[in-house]
Amino acid sequence: MILGSVPPPEVVWTQDGVLLPAPVQAMRVEATAPGAATFRVPVRFVDAARAAACYRDDGRWALLYRVLWRLTHGEPELLDVVVDDDVHQLLAMEKSVRRDEHKMHAFVRFRKVSCTTRTGHYVAFHRPDHLIVRRAAPWFRDRFGSMHWTILTPNASVTWDGRALHFGPGVPRSAAPEADALEDLWRTYYASTFNPARVSITAMRREMPLRHWPTLPETDTIDDLLRDAPARVEEMVKRQAKAARASDAPVPGKTREAARP
Repeated sequence: MILGSVPPPEVVWTQDGVLLPAPVQAMRVEATAPGAATFRVPVRFVDAARAAACYRDDGRWALLYRVLWRLTHGEPELLDVVVDDDVHQLLAMEKSVRRDEHKMHAFVRFRKVSCTTRTGHYVAFHRPDHLIVRRAAPWFRDRFGSMHWTILTPNASVTWDGRALHFGPGVPRSAAPEADALEDLWRTYYASTFNPARVSITAMRREMPLRHWPTLPETDTIDDLLRDAPARVEEMVKRQAKAARASDAPVPGKTREAARP
């Protein structure tokens, strides 16, 4: 469409693709023929667009095309104008998707299911804010390449069979497996890393949103950890005070040596 000089107002974006008037359709075919002109855009736009394309909003395509049009039609430095409405929205979409991808990396919890393979098969259910399964899948392939696993989400699913990633439709939470022995390992790990002196409920809910708690086994221990936090902090203070007093005690022999001329 850019090669055919189709301005944004003439493009109608739908869930299934893009609709163009008949004359514009002919222009697009001619523009994509061999030998047609090309265009250049900043790498920053390509990176931002790849992330924003996963944003859960049907208006993302119109925004991306509008920014692309402006970059290639007289505003090559557009992305430097962060107060521009289009640029601000694009960068906000990119940030939201990257944050959601980070949370998917952190919050996916695999459960082992019955399987005839030697290594078994592991399944996880996750509810991302955006459409990030294809974007996030390579990270899990690289991190858990020795496992055979499937990640289920309401909008899409992905399976790694040890050789390739396979994408499929989404499924409801009820399709995910129930708890298994691996959950005890997550609970033990979380309890061992929990710092009662730095408890902030607001920060905890911001970093670990409540909607993810049903699929995170370690959240079962949070109430107990919070209830015990004051006593644990008091014990930590006592241990630190005791250690400080011990460090201030005179070392035998050193005092007499210091007094010698």
